[in-house]
Amino acid sequence: MNKWALLEHKVYSAKSFDIHYDFLVENGMDCLTWKFLKLPLLNQSSIEIFKQPNHRLVWLSRLEYELSGNRGFVKRIDHGLFKNVSDKLDSECFRFILDGESLYGLFEISGNFCRLRKNN
Repeated sequence: MNKWALLEHKVYSAKSFDIHYDFLVENGMDCLTWKFLKLPLLNQSSIEIFKQPNHRLVWLSRLEYELSGNRGFVKRIDHGLFKNVSDKLDSECFRFILDGESLYGLFEISGNFCRLRKNN
């Protein structure tokens, strides 16, 4: 079905509070997943992104969820359908056309960087 989701992950600890974002794209039986510390802005500079272990498909449909073991809170802040314009979904370079509210346009991942551009 080519679903994707953008999750805000608030991480708690005794001494700190951290927020990062998880970007997930459906990949058959699970989701390819990346983490970034700030949101990419349309037609702005690339930002750093970090490949994560694949996540379960259930994360595409969860709106909010308290993680076990006091590991934090996850909230879906954007989602939609994507069109893969890459050759495949198992390389270091990915290109997706996204249809979300905050992530829309051509989302490109190359190694440890991503960029969001207007889709012509």
